[in-house]
Amino acid sequence: MQEFLIEMLECPICHGELIWKINHRIENRIEEAEAVCKNCSAVYPVQKGIGIFLTPDLQRNDFWEQVGSQLAQFLQKNPLIEKKLMDTPLNELNPTDQNFRASILEERGKYFLAKATIDVALSKTYTQEYLKCFNSQIDYLIAQLSSFDAPIVDLASGRVEFAEIILGKLNQAVVITDFSPRILYRNRKWLEFFDLYDKVSLLAFDARRTPFKDGAVEVMTTNLGLANIEKPGNITLELRRIISGKFFAISFFFQENDEENTKIIKKFGMDKFLFKHSALEAFRSAGWKVKIKNMMIGKASPTPKGEIIEEGALDALPVNNTRLEWGVLTAQ
Repeated sequence: MQEFLIEMLECPICHGELIWKINHRIENRIEEAEAVCKNCSAVYPVQKGIGIFLTPDLQRNDFWEQVGSQLAQFLQKNPLIEKKLMDTPLNELNPTDQNFRASILEERGKYFLAKATIDVALSKTYTQEYLKCFNSQIDYLIAQLSSFDAPIVDLASGRVEFAEIILGKLNQAVVITDFSPRILYRNRKWLEFFDLYDKVSLLAFDARRTPFKDGAVEVMTTNLGLANIEKPGNITLELRRIISGKFFAISFFFQENDEENTKIIKKFGMDKFLFKHSALEAFRSAGWKVKIKNMMIGKASPTPKGEIIEEGALDALPVNNTRLEWGVLTAQ
């Protein structure tokens, strides 16, 4: 993490001041350190350049850890399946198996091949309307971000697809965040390989309890991240506390009369940010002025199951063909 973040951070538990002991830095980048809360004595390490500000009281499922471990264990137990997955010509694999191959290539450090494989898989994984809507939101948001000079904090960055685009197109520093240190370390190696790491800081925290001081963030983004935050609670209040400028969320919304998808969404408690009305209400009730810009509608289909890795899946939704309403939720 870069040193400028020290002035923006506080204890996520009690909001106390942090006392920093920096053990290793490279120029303006902190590689190994320890931050201790002056008030409650909680300790937050910086390891391998990743500031870790997770609190023990909030339960969370590390999806990236689970998927990575399960895939590795499965292939270790089934070497013939791994051989078939890696030796079959790429264009003969279905898109889900192509994505699994990309994950293996990445784990082996073959980043160019992994990226090329992901690019091939993407066009077959999603409908053309889905990709058109998604790419339009990316272009719209990049244009909005170009007017800011402050660091861009990207919430729930996941596998860093959007942050990678920001870094390629804009000049601002980018703070990449997730609650999984594993995925953040993966992101560091990926961005270093593609020479995009210079302007990046990495922070691990739970979006429901962030380590930022009141009003410390001028601009925050998320790419389809809101709906993936488990048990979001009053997250819109937390975002309002820390953001002094604007919050941009690339989003899609299901129709509430889409009974089959609605049933699954509500079963897993994901309805707050996957329906337009409830998403807008969540922000308005927290005191935000909120609009959805660049709205579009496009067809979406379930992502296919794997064939070599049988029943392997990428996305839980949608469960049937549907039409999604896309836009950039803009709050200030």
